[in-house]
Amino acid sequence: MIRQVLASILLLGGVGLVVVSAVGLVRLPDAYNRMNAIAKAASLGAVGVLLGVLLLMPSLRTGVVMLLAIGLQLFTAPLGGYALGRAAYRAGTPLASVTRRDDLGARGSTPPSSPGESDP
Repeated sequence: MIRQVLASILLLGGVGLVVVSAVGLVRLPDAYNRMNAIAKAASLGAVGVLLGVLLLMPSLRTGVVMLLAIGLQLFTAPLGGYALGRAAYRAGTPLASVTRRDDLGARGSTPPSSPGESDP
């Protein structure tokens, strides 16, 4: 009984985080903010769902598979989000107009100019 309640809480929390990341994907102003929402909220939501499934189906095999999936999710999602953000920046994807700080631009690695623009 308690295990089912905990599993339900984890499942609902995980699904809630995935919904929050989906809303962020639609509502946030630029590609960088959208990638951040997906990399953080969706990966934590997937971990919540996997832990909920582990509580509902307790066995050694399920435990090994779920813990491996959780480890891979927590390792690859942030790295993938970082790599996509850096690639978008290097490709010249514009920042949102409300962005106040450009850390990569401060280091001198500004995005390349568009093919139609002339260099100053």
